[in-house]
Amino acid sequence: MRSRCLVVSLALLSCRKPLFTCAMLTLALFTAHSPRALAEGTFTLTSASFHPGGTVDNAQVFNQDDCKGGNRSPQLTWRDAPAGTRSFAITMFDQDAPGRGWWHWAVAGIPAKVDSLPDNASASGFLTKLGAVQARNDFDTDGYGGPCPPPGKPHRYIITVYALGTADLRLAQGRPALMFDHEIGTATLGSAKMVVNYGR
Repeated sequence: MRSRCLVVSLALLSCRKPLFTCAMLTLALFTAHSPRALAEGTFTLTSASFHPGGTVDNAQVFNQDDCKGGNRSPQLTWRDAPAGTRSFAITMFDQDAPGRGWWHWAVAGIPAKVDSLPDNASASGFLTKLGAVQARNDFDTDGYGGPCPPPGKPHRYIITVYALGTADLRLAQGRPALMFDHEIGTATLGSAKMVVNYGR
């Protein structure tokens, strides 16, 4: 508190702008140096597999019919989850697919101590070892199903990590992704998103 007062006092003494502007600048400094501001970060999501606004690599593309990819779920890392987080969930959704969109992945029950998933966590058994459960995607398979849009304009894929206030959503392996999405929504404390693109 003492150091914050010193910062504010110095700001007032050195300010050479009109009084109202000085007051606003001082308030901003006071807020920025508060313990709450210093303790809380922004819930963020990064990936070694792709970057926001980038194109999905062939390793993450679906492998069926005329889509010939590796169908490997992406590496994901998240930071600064909200206080009170008891577990995490992840979804991948194609918002440009016709109708209600297309669910590519939904997983819940990731322990709160976990802050990243390796490449291919869905098929490798990594998620199962954590005790997590995966939904049935819209390809009618359990786990991750990569992008495979019809030829034409690229589609946007939203990958979201949810911080949940419960460790048990009472979801079972293989239940529909839409059901996962509903239950995740009932317990979400915060979320971090990334949008990537893919077209053929």
